Amino acid sequence: MNPHNEKNRVVSASVIIRIVIWIALLPGGAVLGLWWDLSLFKSYLYSPLFHLATFIPGLVLLRMVFRVSRSTGRILARYGRDGELLRLETNRLVTQGPYGCMRHPMHLGLLFFPLAFALLIGSPSFILFIVPMEMLFMLVMIRRVEEAEAVKKFGADYLTYRQRVPMFNLRLSCLKTLLTDDIKPSH
Repeated sequence: MNPHNEKNRVVSASVIIRIVIWIALLPGGAVLGLWWDLSLFKSYLYSPLFHLATFIPGLVLLRMVFRVSRSTGRILARYGRDGELLRLETNRLVTQGPYGCMRHPMHLGLLFFPLAFALLIGSPSFILFIVPMEMLFMLVMIRRVEEAEAVKKFGADYLTYRQRVPMFNLRLSCLKTLLTDDIKPSH
């Protein structure tokens, strides 16, 4: 049996590369942020009150990020897979639940992961300067890479879906759908 056979892989190379990039942003941002903090925000860096004030919102935000990831991951696993596929891959266009009101609900949650992490470590430079740059980078990746792959994978169906459904939707009704694990099957 060939060890490089696609059936033996658990996750595609494209998914691994994106996960590595997204994860590398966190320690990279933390190191750079803490380095900048030593010269720009030294008093905050050593302030227990500041760290407490950022740690609690960081925990709340991290919990929300994980909840969104879990919920949307379950929806993708349930409705986006037909047959045997590599882990984290889909072959059916999902328009149920939060995917009915925004195209990238999982990414909306993941956009806030760097901010949650920055709040947890209490780095003012990471929070104020690096997080916005990382979020912008992630938005560009979604727009350029994720969208292009979805068009290639789903063709005209995705183009129609893209015309109908925004990339992100911050309406309360859509956000409620995003935070629930319970979705009704589409007809």
